[in-house]
Amino acid sequence: MSNSLKPLLAHVLQAVPVTRPLFVALQGPQGSGKSYHSALLVEELRSRKLNVALLSLDDIYLPHVELKSLADTHPDNALWRGRGQPGTHDVSLGMQILTDLREGKPVEIPRFEKSLFGGEGDRLAAGSEGAVVVRPPVDVVVFEGWCVGFCPVSSAEIDARWDGAWATERQRLGIGESVRKQDVLDVNEALKKYIPLWNFFDVFVQLQPSPSAGQSPLSVIYKWRLEQEHHMKARNGGVGMSDADVKVFVDRYIPGYVFFGDGPTVGFDSQKPRWLGKSLAIRLDDDRIVVGTETF
Repeated sequence: MSNSLKPLLAHVLQAVPVTRPLFVALQGPQGSGKSYHSALLVEELRSRKLNVALLSLDDIYLPHVELKSLADTHPDNALWRGRGQPGTHDVSLGMQILTDLREGKPVEIPRFEKSLFGGEGDRLAAGSEGAVVVRPPVDVVVFEGWCVGFCPVSSAEIDARWDGAWATERQRLGIGESVRKQDVLDVNEALKKYIPLWNFFDVFVQLQPSPSAGQSPLSVIYKWRLEQEHHMKARNGGVGMSDADVKVFVDRYIPGYVFFGDGPTVGFDSQKPRWLGKSLAIRLDDDRIVVGTETF
């Protein structure tokens, strides 16, 4: 068992309540290994005779036609030129799935095939080949995603971060000027619809980049995601993004961390997250080795 899985598994096991299911959120940046850790966590929990449902934020992307409509109706918003950001997910579908799991109903996990429409992706039809149906009773629900728990902030806070933290990170990370403040405000408004979804979670686990002194934690995301791409290309014959493409890809996500990334500990509109006091931050160095853990 990896040194990062051990604290994750122990934290979840001690939280499994008498009344089930337990809803666990796992948040981590691109390349941090959140999908890998989620799969290992599910495997370990199932080996202990627990019935576990696994859901990713990627599973509930809007269908292709709606993603295209979002981009077409906001042609100047660089953050919505493709999937990924808050606003590109079917929050109502996510709410229905988690509600059904909580109420003990069978649930088919939706699937989003990223290779369709030239890489733009589309949701697969319900009941199609390979569909996974979760049968009750469910003991644990694991929900993973890069922006799980992120919360909207006030327009005044966006102004402050735009001139402060965002300006600093843009310079440190070499990010261009394609993102406008209005783009961030649009995503901020969309995030308000996610709060009822986040309110399902009992326990929250974060995979946090913790690089050496003087280095921006956000810079590690580029390294991790680039390693992930190189590993994939080594296995599939070289199909994938160039190093420059990976840089552009990660650039689109950095505003989310700067403007909304403290949501898991701060909450929304002066309301603290319900998972505070039952959550765990796992700090990882550049090589994804655990350098510390902290409850919050």
